[in-house]
Amino acid sequence: MTVKIGNINVGSFPLLLAPMEDVSDPPFRALCKEYGADVMYTEFISSEGLIRHAQKSTIKLDIYDHERPIGIQIFGNNIDSMKQATEICEKSKPEIIDINYGCPVKKVANKGAGAGVLQDIPKMVKMTKEIVKSTSIPVTVKTRLGWDDSTKYIVEVAERLQDVGIKAISIHGRTRKQMYKGEADWQLIGEVKNNPKMHIPVFGNGDVDSPEKAILMKNRYGVDGVMIGRAAIGYPWIFNEIKHFMKTGRHLPKPSIKERVLVCKQHLKHSIKWKGLTLGIAEMKRHYNNYFKGIPNFKKYKMTLVTSNNAEEIEETLNIIYKEFKSYSFEKTALLK
Repeated sequence: MTVKIGNINVGSFPLLLAPMEDVSDPPFRALCKEYGADVMYTEFISSEGLIRHAQKSTIKLDIYDHERPIGIQIFGNNIDSMKQATEICEKSKPEIIDINYGCPVKKVANKGAGAGVLQDIPKMVKMTKEIVKSTSIPVTVKTRLGWDDSTKYIVEVAERLQDVGIKAISIHGRTRKQMYKGEADWQLIGEVKNNPKMHIPVFGNGDVDSPEKAILMKNRYGVDGVMIGRAAIGYPWIFNEIKHFMKTGRHLPKPSIKERVLVCKQHLKHSIKWKGLTLGIAEMKRHYNNYFKGIPNFKKYKMTLVTSNNAEEIEETLNIIYKEFKSYSFEKTALLK
């Protein structure tokens, strides 16, 4: 059965790339799309930054045809600012406007934005309603189970958000208080999906880091698709690995050291081109560990990658990594997981 966000066909069990600050930029999104992501979102963008035309915010509006369908995600605590930000986002012509009600970090949540809105559900519903009314683009929401264990109202909240017009909801299986600790609890995500009053797509998010996990979430909880975040950092192959496993019941071979080095170089090159030398190098550092995860005695190479601010030195280090480990089999690592 085909899943639709509004009138947008996103496949039978779509794999979504989560919006991640300083990660889900155009260079990274290009790789994820190439390796199987069905729907992607920008990094979350401050509504206040957009209406003040702050470059840090407006640059995140850059989207490209090869990325479609794509959603622009915004956050904020002021309803009027969020409506104005939505109007600004429309000019970039995304397929989706996504509202962030899930970011747990203090600088966002403590100001009543992101997951902070979970402390005021009536405001959350009102804000969503006003944004839906202000645009013809499908509006979706990403959120969490609740603020803490005593406020896990997600089943009711999802229904109320649907009633004011959202076209899909992505739910991270933790509370704001949990941040990213412990295991994601998918039980309530399943209850949202299996609520007979729900008719919009429900996407699950949290700890999906293997094909087996994705299939488990589909079969056990009935979700319409999964959103993948941290497991894709430095490993864009995860999307095609999940799709292949779902189709055949077999694992794709793990990407070789040659492919990892080539993709890593491509990622670095595009990151520098888009963000400039200093920032482009800095924001690549979080990816290197996953690109080469599992290689023994890798620490000295990793240290060079994450401490160097010289593009030529990083590229030369990547060349050395290929020469040193070209016979290494990542299949061993997969079997040990």
